[in-house]
Parts: sequence; structure tokens; C-alpha cells
Amino acid sequence: MKILDIIKDANANLLRNKLRSFLTILAIFIGSFSIISTSAIQAGVNNFIDSQVDSYGGEGYLAVVSKDSFDALEGLQGAMGSGNKEPIEYNPDKIQTGMSPITEEQIEKLKKIEGIDGDSMVEQKTLSITYVTSEKTDKKYLISAEALPPGNVNVDVVAGDQLDLRADEYQIQLEQKYVDALGYTNENIVGEKIQLVVLDEYTHVEKTFDAKVVGVIAPGVVSMGQQYTNNKLADDIYDENTKYYPDEVKNQTFAVAVNFDFEKYSADDIKEKLEDIGLSGMTVEDIIGTIKTFFDVILTVFKIFGFIALLAAAIGIINTLFMSVQERTREIGLDKALGMSSHHVFMSFSLEAISLGFWGSVFGITVSMILGNLVNAAFHAEGGFLEAFPTFNLATYTIPDIISVTILIMIIAFLAGTLPARRASHKNPIDALRYE
Repeated sequence: MKILDIIKDANANLLRNKLRSFLTILAIFIGSFSIISTSAIQAGVNNFIDSQVDSYGGEGYLAVVSKDSFDALEGLQGAMGSGNKEPIEYNPDKIQTGMSPITEEQIEKLKKIEGIDGDSMVEQKTLSITYVTSEKTDKKYLISAEALPPGNVNVDVVAGDQLDLRADEYQIQLEQKYVDALGYTNENIVGEKIQLVVLDEYTHVEKTFDAKVVGVIAPGVVSMGQQYTNNKLADDIYDENTKYYPDEVKNQTFAVAVNFDFEKYSADDIKEKLEDIGLSGMTVEDIIGTIKTFFDVILTVFKIFGFIALLAAAIGIINTLFMSVQERTREIGLDKALGMSSHHVFMSFSLEAISLGFWGSVFGITVSMILGNLVNAAFHAEGGFLEAFPTFNLATYTIPDIISVTILIMIIAFLAGTLPARRASHKNPIDALRYE
């Protein structure tokens, strides 16, 4: 008998007792639905977080500042970061905290640290912008901006495009909250100009930089409240900030971006070496690693519940096949008397078990995918809790996950059906034919 014929007969045998087969498949359906849904959510979270890491230079990216500056940056981003729903209005009476420079000696030591790619080092200029406003509002808002770091940085945008770092015009990418506050929408702000104002520390005269908005930054977990500018705008604002500084001060470095060999060295190893020379470093993983770990732990718990459901389904498969063997004892005896080998009998019942697992997993995955796509659409709709994160799909179904879950469930079903199949294959044909 060909394997295809055995598979057809196995599936046909499932229809002999439709209700029993249906209930067994339903139990498998619950387990497969739970596991694939959890895997899809985990894939959605991980894809979003990984895209955030990759967009900012990948795992090997490291932002380095002096130890004193680290606390100052945390305070500034705490006030302006993406955690705030609205920009903070400018208060001329409030003095912002400055940063401490990195010395030339520290830079030289940094380049010599084992694992650091000294050639990749790029100075990051800290821009001091007093406030931002536009022609559509009379309000002024605090804003933090920096030149987009060179390298493999590609900021996710919900409108517009990427910065042209070498353009002669002033360009900027804004977060969504500034778009709304400045009186625009995502669709009509692209191509418009906003006003970045820098206050002269001595003359108290304001200098305005008309910057063209080229893109609206997609909400994420990496931007940390930063807006990004092209090199021309960053250089001119920096020159304005430092025009009264003597050359030895003007040329100071406050932050650098550098790559390290993350495959050979851990971020903690590199950070320890940085501390020895009075510097602090922060990777993209530092910003989002805790979030990812939290989701992984929660979703692992849900997967455990899914496996418990599969265990219950496996017991159902054993029961279903044992009853099937009992009901078909005379049939098994007749088949063996006509020359069917014990191997074929074993295979026939094993394929019945595998078929139960296959159909249960197919139905579970199909229903999960339909509901997952509906949930994604609903959560991204106006008023949905993912409306603020348009690039984040809560459930992401991947071909490897679908295949692996299906195969896993079929293996579990096969193992569950082994004992009934073995019992059927070892039946004596004479005794089986006498069975009433």
C-alpha cells in the first residue's frame, strides 16, 4: 500500500466518529492557537525592537560622553523625552544644565580600547536651541536636536523622507508631538519650514534658523525625544552656540559615536573600560533591552499555558486512538490475515494521530492569523492603543514560526499515538477476528 493511500485511509478513519475526532481536534486547536498567537506577538515585539536597534546603527553602536554629562543628558531627556505626550513650553527663567567635554587624552585612550573601532569614531555636536515655533502658533516649545549620526542610521518615518545630510538647505525631522503642537498634521508639515531660535547669551538677541521639515519620526523607543537635523543646520547652530568661545573651548568634544565588536566583547566589558578613563557609554540595547526582556518573560509564560493545553490534547489523542483500536479490532485482524504487515498497521494509526495534530494546528493557526490581522487593524485605527506606533504590528506571523509550530504539534500527536498504534500492530490476527 502506498503512503498516499495510507494517509487517505487515516483521514477517512477520522470521520468514522466525527464528534470524537472533532473534540480531539478542538483540544489541539486551543493549544496551537495559544502557541502561534504568543509566537506572533513575540515576533511583533521583537521585530519592532530590532528595527529600532538596526535603524540606529545596530548592536555595535555606542554613544560615549563624560561621566558628568551622563546625568545631565538623563535629566534633559527626562523633560523632553518621548514619555511626555506634549512638548514643554519654553521658560526663559529656567537655566538648562550643560555638559562636560571629553578631553583629547580620553579620546586617544578610547581609540586604544580593545574591541573599539577607532576609525569609526565620529564627534557628536550638542546643539543648544532655545525654543522652536512656527507661523501657525504663537507658542514656543523646548526642543532637543542633534545631527543625525553617520553610518547605518535610517530613521523610521510616518510621513516624508530621510534627511539629506549634505544638503545646503536646513533640514530637520520632527517627532509627532511637535507636529501637532506647531499647528500641523503629518500630511501638510512635510516641506514646510519651522523656526528654531537660539538666544545670544550676551546680547540676548534671538537668531532664527528656518528649517525645512523633511519627515515625521515614527514613534519608537530609541529616539529618546531627539529631533534630527542635517549637517548644515547642525554646523550653523553649533557655530552660533560657540561663537564667543575661544578656539580651545570651541573645539571641545562633548560626545562621540563609535562602533565596537559586539560579537567578541559584551557592552558591559566595553563600559567597564570606559569608566576607567572617566567616560560613560550607552548602547541602543540599554534603552530597549529591559522592555524586550519584560515582553519575553510574559510571553514565555503564555507559551507554557499553550503547551499545557497541548498536553491535554495529547491525552485526548491517546484516548481517541485507543477507542478506535478497540472498535476496529476485527478489521485489524482481517487486514493482517490478508497480508497487511504490523508495520503498516502501526503506520496507519500513527498517521491518524499525525492527521489529528495537523488539522488541529492548521485550524488554530488560521483562526489566529485572521484574528491577529483584525486586531492589528483595530489597534492601529483612530483611538486604538497602537495608534501612536504605526510601525508596530502587535502580531507578526512568520513562515518559520508557522512551519515550526505545525511540525511540533504533529510530532507531539505522533508521540501520543505511538502507544495505541503499537497496541494495534501487535494484535494477533486470529484473536482479533474472534473479538466480539
